[in-house]
Amino acid sequence: MASCTAFHLLLLLVLSIILALTNANLEGDALYALRRAVQDPGHVLQSWDPTLVDPCTWFHVTCDSDNRVTRLDLGNAKLSGSLVPELGKLVRLQYLELYMNKLMGSIPKELGDLKSLVSLDLYHNNLTGTIPASLSKLSNLKFLRLNGNSLSGRIPRELTNLKSLKILDVSNNDLCGTIPTSGSFSKFREERWQGYKSPQQYQTNKRKKGNAEGENKWNLPVTSMEIKIFFTDETLSQSLD
Repeated sequence: MASCTAFHLLLLLVLSIILALTNANLEGDALYALRRAVQDPGHVLQSWDPTLVDPCTWFHVTCDSDNRVTRLDLGNAKLSGSLVPELGKLVRLQYLELYMNKLMGSIPKELGDLKSLVSLDLYHNNLTGTIPASLSKLSNLKFLRLNGNSLSGRIPRELTNLKSLKILDVSNNDLCGTIPTSGSFSKFREERWQGYKSPQQYQTNKRKKGNAEGENKWNLPVTSMEIKIFFTDETLSQSLD
């Protein structure tokens, strides 16, 4: 009986190791797909060696106690190139930090598969295309910063389903249409007007400035509800400059 129990424990241990290695391989492959898709003049990804089974040993990658990738820190890393759909396989990823690079192309819809994601920071790149509606599946997302790109189209109304969202910054893009005000978007505070006394003054100023510096082309009239979306935190105090 004791030997049978020991056998089952050993079998469970072996299966756990195999599962961990499989997950590590999948996540390593996903990260290496990103490395292949970008140019890295600063060699910040030099440690991303596909022959190493465990990506948790790579620089700029953080893992949890189960050796699953939870954080990717590549902000201001001088990377150029494009994002890859394989990033959607990092199912325990909580922080995706790729801000202040020179990334181009669209935001992969597969990022909507990152159910553990808390922060998505892609600001100040050269991203184009629309904001994927699939991001509405990120139920744990608190911080969504896409400002300073060349994104076009409308803010997907599906994003109002992001109940955990605390900060949204999509300023300085080429977005158009109206800003949704229902669902979770209705909770944003009306505390700052960034120097504008009223929506009318904001409209007048916008007409004078046109679409300089990548300003968005919101439909007029702009309401206070539409503007307040950008003023939920001190970090967004310059969103409408």
